[in-house]
Amino acid sequence: MMYKLSKSRVLFILAVCLLGVFFAIPNVVSNKDALPKWWQPVNLGLDLQGGSNLLLEVKVDDVIKERMSSIEDAARQILRENKIRYQNLQAGATSVKVKIENANARSKAANLFKKIDSGLEVLENEVGTLDITYSDVEMNKLKMRVVEQSIEIVRRRIDELGTKEPVIQSQGIDRIVVQLPGLQNPEYVKTLLGKTAKMSFHLVDSRSTAAEARRGKLAANSKLAQGSAGEYYVISRKPIIGGENLVDAQPSFQDGEAVVSFKFNSLGGKKFGEVTKDNIGERLAIVLDNEVISAPTIQSAILGGSGIISGSFTVKSANDLALLLRSGALPAPLEVLEERTVGAGLGADSIREGIIASVIGLIAVVVFMVAAYGLFGVFTTVTVFTNLILMLGALSFLGATLTLPGIAGIILTIGMAVDANVLIFERMREEVKAGRSTKDAADAGFTEAWGTIVDSNLTTLVAAFVLFYFGTGPVRGFAVTLAIGIATSMFTSVTVTRLIITSWLQKYKPTKLPI
Repeated sequence: MMYKLSKSRVLFILAVCLLGVFFAIPNVVSNKDALPKWWQPVNLGLDLQGGSNLLLEVKVDDVIKERMSSIEDAARQILRENKIRYQNLQAGATSVKVKIENANARSKAANLFKKIDSGLEVLENEVGTLDITYSDVEMNKLKMRVVEQSIEIVRRRIDELGTKEPVIQSQGIDRIVVQLPGLQNPEYVKTLLGKTAKMSFHLVDSRSTAAEARRGKLAANSKLAQGSAGEYYVISRKPIIGGENLVDAQPSFQDGEAVVSFKFNSLGGKKFGEVTKDNIGERLAIVLDNEVISAPTIQSAILGGSGIISGSFTVKSANDLALLLRSGALPAPLEVLEERTVGAGLGADSIREGIIASVIGLIAVVVFMVAAYGLFGVFTTVTVFTNLILMLGALSFLGATLTLPGIAGIILTIGMAVDANVLIFERMREEVKAGRSTKDAADAGFTEAWGTIVDSNLTTLVAAFVLFYFGTGPVRGFAVTLAIGIATSMFTSVTVTRLIITSWLQKYKPTKLPI
């Protein structure tokens, strides 16, 4: 029977309510910075506390062009190794073209080109020119990977800055939305995000000078690169090791000068050790974003997979470079298409209006329930307040971000929270009219209405999950608060209300239900 709740069940209900109160407390604490990380208030979204909104475009075409340049180098090497005569080998924006007069050599080269990378197609036109390009499927996959990698790198860089609850997500095919709540000046962030931080190590070609390179005397496997101080270097076209092998980078000091220490993974460390061992006395150019930032002479084999980058760094620039290298290189440059700043005052207005709307909704629900169900309406008011506390506690525990649509979800939940109680109380009325006793009518109200309560809430919960899965940004915020509100309202409407009515029945033993 419902009026004989077990002690364990009562303790469970009270424990859940107390946990909700415990996790909701940080929201009313004035000095929130003193609280531990695991016990924090609900995070406010960009529309509630102000901040910056950046729309970034990923320059995917630059990556494809760079990839074509690499394919050109690989194709040249294949043609030389197999002694195939060719003309006009040139990389374009989306393909590499080469003319081979001999038909047999052309067929052999086409088969070898396909092995350069997966997804490559080699097309032949009428004049004996081969066109090396990616298939449409592989090209789309490549673009998606570039955007996904860019989002991950942007997320790492933003997280390193300690910005609370940033929203970073794709928009369309090649764009990224970055929302930074609480950050009113995004210039520093824009500077960090604008740097690709692509680092590589190249041997300096000691056989050629920069002056000769400018006159066209440049080996096929070398290229001209500019230094950070305006000077020029002739370096190997192919890097001996790339930044993808870096596992750590930290700012440090050497002889009173700010430097950046770096460390490779085991594979990178082994390769770095072999190169430095075989090239003692040669210069090693450290290239960041196509600019030589340092070109020290290799004094001895650098074993252990670690080294130091020096080059007139300030403490801040050394720290910034270490952060960029740590977070990884962006696969493509980013361009800021749109920048929008939301003032904190606008967010405060949104919160105030949301609170006013919530209070009006709460008062309307309480007045209706008390007018319609008397004392049981008062009991329902207690469960509605309990539901709000549990919702706040759940949002805080999950570290959810509350936005304006999220407040709308809370307001909607206030009205929905009493739906189950209405079903239960109406069932009790029917049972009383049918001549059942007070306790039996109360018991039937809870047991018989349970199926209807589950059905009505389950359909709304499914809608919330669909909104969360397919929605983005504010729509997801609404879906989260709606789903949490449904879960907590089902708990409070059935268990908390049941506990209150059970306690009242046991204490007063009424002969008539006050509804």
